[in-house]
Amino acid sequence: MLKGKTALVTGSTSGIGLAIARGLAASGANVVLNGFGDAAAIEALRTGIENDFAVKAVYFDADLTKADACTALVRSAEETFGSVDVLVNNAGVQFVAPVEEFPDDKWDLIIALNLSAAFHAIKAALPGMKARKWGRIINTGSAHALVASPFKAAYVAAKHGIAGLTKTVALETATFGITCNAICPGYVWTPLVEKQIPDTARARGMTEEQVKKDVLLAAQPTKEFVTVEEVAALAVFLASDDARSITGSLQQIDGGWVAA
Repeated sequence: MLKGKTALVTGSTSGIGLAIARGLAASGANVVLNGFGDAAAIEALRTGIENDFAVKAVYFDADLTKADACTALVRSAEETFGSVDVLVNNAGVQFVAPVEEFPDDKWDLIIALNLSAAFHAIKAALPGMKARKWGRIINTGSAHALVASPFKAAYVAAKHGIAGLTKTVALETATFGITCNAICPGYVWTPLVEKQIPDTARARGMTEEQVKKDVLLAAQPTKEFVTVEEVAALAVFLASDDARSITGSLQQIDGGWVAA
């Protein structure tokens, strides 16, 4: 389905991003991995993708809180494979605290990585996509792109920003064979979610088990975490030609959270 295409997935060394990268590779795309982690572990992920799916996979490190690093990442991918056809802006970080106690440096970090990095990567990738008259931009949003939760001011602000960025890019590229959509998961069991549980427990005066049951899954009528494989399947569909008329959308995959 995506044979001959190249997919760049930020934040793809674990969790949702890794599942999306593997899903796109399974559909025939060469993939560019990016993210944090142990060098040996990342190399194992890279070679695993090549061996499992008979595609090319490379890894590029980049500090996506810096605009020039975002641009350089896209350029490196283009130089390696000749194009970036599918751009998945997935890199993100979380911090939980009341607004009046929210550290300024954490606010700046979350906005930079969760929102600004997507803008800079899109800006860098669009000229090539427009020239080829084909492109897929998929932003990892969140249910928090649509609704808010306490103690997550920066994350909610960033994800609401992703929603607006997605819609704007979709309108600007609608006649170029390019689509831009955001996937908005509910709670997915990933390292990002796991790491925020202790902070949420402290902020709310609860046990960690209570946070899982009464805070996280309380929001999802299914009472189940979304899986990374489900998110990846949606991303693969949005990258396909079958989804060419879907653009500017916020695709909820949240166990009914926003509907409740």
